[in-house]
Amino acid sequence: MNDTYFVTGISTEVGKTISSAIVVESLQADYWKPIQSGDLDNSDTMKVKSLISNSISTFFPSSYEFDYPASPHLSAQMEGRHIELAHIKRPHSSNTLVIEGAGGLFVPLNERNTILDLMLPTDKIVLVSRHYLGSINHTMLSVEALQRRGLNIFGIIFSGEENTATESWIASYTQIPIIGRIEEEPFFDKNTIKKYADLFKKNLK
Repeated sequence: MNDTYFVTGISTEVGKTISSAIVVESLQADYWKPIQSGDLDNSDTMKVKSLISNSISTFFPSSYEFDYPASPHLSAQMEGRHIELAHIKRPHSSNTLVIEGAGGLFVPLNERNTILDLMLPTDKIVLVSRHYLGSINHTMLSVEALQRRGLNIFGIIFSGEENTATESWIASYTQIPIIGRIEEEPFFDKNTIKKYADLFKKNLK
């Protein structure tokens, strides 16, 4: 059975898409974004695809796409639609698969389900954390929520400007491996993604 990595974040705009691109490139994995809300002309799938150098990765279409940029449940509501968990079917792949979530763990999909309900115990969950006031609390709450569900936190990626005190405390307290940290780069292109892919490769395997 091939590995599945599920990239999620402690909040929105913390670097999940860049992290997903790095993991995809490092493992030459396939990629799937189950739900895309807004920005359909430049979706996360398109962004990741544009940042990958290898010719092996396959990019699967999202199960749901919405024009309205909001939480998936609101995007669906604004368009007169409803997200059904049964319709979100993982693509069949003979390769390693990277799944990118939307926002944080408790982003609602409908009146009953959240992003957490898309994760399986067999997934290697990559938690992306970015430093801001309150991020330690958000990181710890995310870790606890994942562990209470019996989910496998494979490792943490820190995104943005370094904060040694925060990073070392989280690593020590949680005992979760740190995959690496993505610097506050001026821009991200294929070369930048490849650089991090090579740096993170050992910790991703």
